[in-house]
Amino acid sequence: MSPPLILASGSATRLALLHNAGLTVEAVPAAIDEAMVKESLRADGASAADVAQELAHLKAERVSRRLPGAMVLGADQMLECGGTWFDKPATMAAAIGQLQALAGKSHKLITAVAIHRDGASIWTHRAVATLTMRRLTDAQIDAYLHQTGPGILSSVGAYHLEGYGVNLFERIDGDFFTILGLPLLPLLDFLRHHKLGLV
Repeated sequence: MSPPLILASGSATRLALLHNAGLTVEAVPAAIDEAMVKESLRADGASAADVAQELAHLKAERVSRRLPGAMVLGADQMLECGGTWFDKPATMAAAIGQLQALAGKSHKLITAVAIHRDGASIWTHRAVATLTMRRLTDAQIDAYLHQTGPGILSSVGAYHLEGYGVNLFERIDGDFFTILGLPLLPLLDFLRHHKLGLV
């Protein structure tokens, strides 16, 4: 039996991706004030990619210090459109505004991961996908949100590409797993080299 990988996140999507790949995984969410970290890094002039990477490191480091010897995976995703950063919408009204802002434009999803052991970084990776949303009327946005319901508030883009949200897009450039929040193929390659992968 392979030793478990620790996921420093409460993301059900990331946990499912890892489980579906056949990995033994335990979720131990990290207590990180992400909003405070983002604002601090933004004030320092950090890019969205740098913020995603730093948050992934912070999550992995925080949990790995509590679990000596464990291999801990931290991950984060940022959405950037025209220089503006978007977070998970807090309300359905915020989701409407976010989709109105993204409609007819291309945006980037930047996903960063970091693996730590005993508080030290042993692997990092980041990947970027570019998604172009269709031009949408307010009525189309309302109909979409009525179909998806408040569960959509768990997504940084107010959409789940693996579900009904795929209808919002006219073009997607990038790895599907990166869009879901975990660059799975390079991660599995790393884990196989450390005897955590299955094949």
